[in-house]
Amino acid sequence: MIPLRAAAFCPEKRAEKKVIDRGPCSGAILESEGIVKTTGIRRKSLLGKPKGTQAAKRPRGPEYAQGEIIMDKSAVYFTDFHVSNETLPQKLRRLMKRAGFEEIDFTDRYAAIKIHFGELGNLAYLRPQYARVVADYVRALGGMPFLTDCNTLYVGSRKNALDHLETAYLNGFSPLQTGCHVIIADGLKGTDEALVPIDLPLVKEAKIGQAIMDADIVISLSHFKGHEEAGFGGALKNLGMGSGSRSGKMEQHWEGKPVVETENCVGCGSCVRICAHGGPAVTDGKARIDHAKCVGCGRCLAVCPKNAIVPSDANSTAILSQKIAEYAYAVVKDRPAFHISLICDVSPFCDCHAENDVPIIPDVGMLASFDPVALDQACVDLCNRMPVNPGSRLDRHIKSFWDDDPNHEYFHLNHPDAEWEAGLIHAEEIGLGTRAYELIRI
Repeated sequence: MIPLRAAAFCPEKRAEKKVIDRGPCSGAILESEGIVKTTGIRRKSLLGKPKGTQAAKRPRGPEYAQGEIIMDKSAVYFTDFHVSNETLPQKLRRLMKRAGFEEIDFTDRYAAIKIHFGELGNLAYLRPQYARVVADYVRALGGMPFLTDCNTLYVGSRKNALDHLETAYLNGFSPLQTGCHVIIADGLKGTDEALVPIDLPLVKEAKIGQAIMDADIVISLSHFKGHEEAGFGGALKNLGMGSGSRSGKMEQHWEGKPVVETENCVGCGSCVRICAHGGPAVTDGKARIDHAKCVGCGRCLAVCPKNAIVPSDANSTAILSQKIAEYAYAVVKDRPAFHISLICDVSPFCDCHAENDVPIIPDVGMLASFDPVALDQACVDLCNRMPVNPGSRLDRHIKSFWDDDPNHEYFHLNHPDAEWEAGLIHAEEIGLGTRAYELIRI
C-alpha cells in the first residue's frame, strides 16, 4: 500500500524493502515496504507546511531540485563500505542509480563534477577512482563530464591553474585515471569568473568560476571531513567556497578589501597595473591600497609575485558558513544538480592542508541526494553516531577539554570556534534545501 503522505507526488511503488532513518539526529530506524519513488521537479523551496495548516513564508529556492520527496523531507541514500560480490566503485554507481541519477537528462550536456583535488602532501582526499565512476556514468548517459575546482586564495600548490593542474595530476586526477579532463574553473590566475545575481542577505552577486557556470549540470563529489572554520567540509562547502573565484573566496572569508604586507612588497607595480579603479599605489617603493577606491575584486592579490597582498578583517565563523550557503545557492540555482559525499578518512582539517592527521572516526559510508542541505545534515548525524578513533585530535580534545559535554557533537568538539549549524540553518532559510531527511539504506 502506498503511504498517504507520499501518494500526492507520484504513484510509482517500490516493492523492495528499505530501511529508513528518521533523522536528523533521531537515530530511529524502521522498515517500510511501501516507499514511493518520485521523479518530479520540486519548484522553489523544500520548506513549508502541509496543506490544511497555516502556510509558512516560503523562501526562494533553486528551480531544479529533483528527487524523492516524503512530505517535507528529502531523500538521502546511504550505503556503507562493506562489499560482497562487487567493488566499491560498483557500489557507488549502484547508490547513484538508486538515488535517481538517471532522472537527469545528460544528453549532449556539459556536466561539471566539482571535486577537491587535495593539496600536495595531503593524502586524505578522495581517490580518483571515485571520480572515474561519476565521469563514466555521465558519459554513459550521453553527457560530457569534466572535473573542476577553483584556485585557492592562500599560497599553496593550487594558487594558479598551472600549479593546480600539476597537483591534480600528481594526486591521480589525470584523464587516464578518471576518464575525463580537468578544467580549473576560474582560469590561470583565478580571475575568470561569472557574476551571478542572487540578491540574498549577505551576498548580492556571487563570483563563481566561469567554467562551473558554463556547465549545464553540476555534480558535487565531496570528501566529508573536519574544517577549522566551517566545522566540517561537505557538499555546501565544496560547492560554495570551492566554486568561488579567488575574489569570491575573499568575499566569503573576509569583507573583501585586501591589504599589503609591506615587508614582502618589492614595489613592482603589478597591482597598480591590474587595478581598474586606482586602488593600489606605489609610494617609496611600497604598494598601498586605498580602500575608498578598492572594490574587493581580488585581482591584485592574484597577480602579486611576492604574495604580499592579503585579505583582511576576517568574518565570524557563523557569517562564513552563511556566505558559503549563499554561494552554494548561486552554483546550483536554475539548473540540475546532484550531490555525493563520502565519509572516509575523516581528517580533523580540510584537504587544503598540505598534511592530514589521523582520522577522528572510522569510515562510515557513501551518500547521495538531490538536496545538498539534507545530505550535509545526514553526514553530520552519521558521524556523531560513530565511535571516536583513539588517539585522534577529537579523542584528545574530548579527554582534555570536553569530557563533561553532554552533547558530544563531534565537529564542535573538534573545532570549538566553528559554527557549522549556522550555515545549514541559513541554507534552509534561503530555500537551498531542508535539514529534514529520510535516510534510505541500500
